Amino acid sequence: MARYTGSVCRLCRREGMKLYLKGERCYTEKCSVDRRPYAPGEHGQGRKKMSEYAIQLREKQKLRRIYGVFERQCERYFEMASRKRGVTGEALLQILESRLDNVVYRLGFASSRAEARQMVRHGHIAVNGNKVSIPSYLVEPGDTVSVREGSRELPRFKQVAEAGQGRTVPAWLSLHPDGLSATVLSLPTRDQIDVPVQEHMVVELYSR
Repeated sequence: MARYTGSVCRLCRREGMKLYLKGERCYTEKCSVDRRPYAPGEHGQGRKKMSEYAIQLREKQKLRRIYGVFERQCERYFEMASRKRGVTGEALLQILESRLDNVVYRLGFASSRAEARQMVRHGHIAVNGNKVSIPSYLVEPGDTVSVREGSRELPRFKQVAEAGQGRTVPAWLSLHPDGLSATVLSLPTRDQIDVPVQEHMVVELYSR
């Protein structure tokens, strides 16, 4: 499987909204969605009525692009969610939020999930004191996620440490005073997950 290496701004334009895939740039006037608020390509500005299937597909693609997961991974997460008690759509989002790269992003260690994924792959992140270099690693309540001691002197993490407790993190995470470690308090509830996705449509698509 090959990861998408094209312009991530095209992905945001295709979905018709900011997915915040490029970190700080998404908050500036350089954002492509603000400058060209229509789909990329020759027919991007044309109006087209979407079928129910097309709407479901777009929601699934949006979900995949926000979290940076492959199609096969997304299918596997759906299978995991469907075996859990409760609402399948919410369980799917909980699993995606529990990915280590997403937790690193939510803690403010990285400005985007792509940067967080790179941090994890390069061995800068530890879970319960042990180095974990797998971005898809799923954390659990009670786990401690931190920047490894050998990486704390890097300029990027010094900036993070200086920001310290001034950063806002989701209620299901507890940031420690050092600003470079945190504890997973619980799995997030739907109202704590701020992703613009109608997850029930993704469930309907995979349930076809």
